[in-house]
Amino acid sequence: MAAGKPKKKNPRLASGRKRARQNVDLNAANTSLRSKYRTAVKNVDKAVAAGDQAKAASAFARMQSVVDSVADKGIFHKNKAARDKSRLSARLKTLTGKTAAA
Repeated sequence: MAAGKPKKKNPRLASGRKRARQNVDLNAANTSLRSKYRTAVKNVDKAVAAGDQAKAASAFARMQSVVDSVADKGIFHKNKAARDKSRLSARLKTLTGKTAAA
């Protein structure tokens, strides 16, 4: 037996063929949005790790917009989006605390 994914069958009905075509486009759009979300979160993490407060604050502002739009579209759950924003906000606050203490 061949190890791997089983071969997909082509739908017989026109509605099934249309749904298969739509799924390809939706999958590509969702993948793109997931990537955008993760990149935005990663950019804030990198800026906080580098200790650059101004860059982190601007990246956080952009990240909030991306996270909210992706959560509204249902790509990620709203609670996951809120959790990520909360954690990054806390990291950003520790960064401002360190620079004020220094």
